Amino acid sequence: LEKDNKNSSRMRKTMMAAVAVAIAGMACAEKVQAGEKVEASVGADLVSRYVWRGQDLGGVSVQPTIELGWNGLSLSAWGSVGFTREDTEEIDLTLGYERGGFSVSVTDYWTNEGPGYFHYGARSTSHVFEAQVGYDFGWAALNWYTNFAGGDGQTESGKRAYSSFLSVNVPFALAGIDWNVEAGAVPWATDYYNATDEESSGANGFEVTEVSLQATKELPVTASFTLPVFARVTWNPATEGAYFVFGLSLGF
Repeated sequence: LEKDNKNSSRMRKTMMAAVAVAIAGMACAEKVQAGEKVEASVGADLVSRYVWRGQDLGGVSVQPTIELGWNGLSLSAWGSVGFTREDTEEIDLTLGYERGGFSVSVTDYWTNEGPGYFHYGARSTSHVFEAQVGYDFGWAALNWYTNFAGGDGQTESGKRAYSSFLSVNVPFALAGIDWNVEAGAVPWATDYYNATDEESSGANGFEVTEVSLQATKELPVTASFTLPVFARVTWNPATEGAYFVFGLSLGF
């Protein structure tokens, strides 16, 4: 128990220090680098269903986001909340860096399905920490994600799975609409992905968990304001799931 408390305290201090340094660095950016400004954005999506990496995570949801960016660095907060008590609430914090087509980031995922937000116990937490690295070639983007700490999934032997996800995105324009094709796969066994019920063991090895097609259109509302709307159909070959999601985006 004492060891768990020490790990919990160490993890809290590390995360708080990292966030504090990132915020301080971005807040001082304009003073340190003349001509380089801190950029900020606020937005929200309204979606008919919350589907993530081929998994059904909830019904109609509002998903707000806040982001600060400076010289390739970014710090963002993203959330999801449904319209019923049964829907899971989620808050994600991401610290990232992008230069050219290269990107790398660390994300802290939190849901309200377990211990409270500030509980970072080594063996009991609702946080999952994920590292990402990727490259956008323009005609396609390739990204790799791996959980490295927190409430990660397990292998069949009960060990940490370091659950990972590989995705490929291909954007294109056709008939006045922006399209995106995405394919995603789980490279090895973990119960973090494709666990459709309490008795499911999740992914048993390499499994394609997502094949999706999204169409996005800017609808003119006024002479100076447009409303992006999108529709996305997603198939999960591993679970034989299929989902059709409609959404709209607001951004400032």
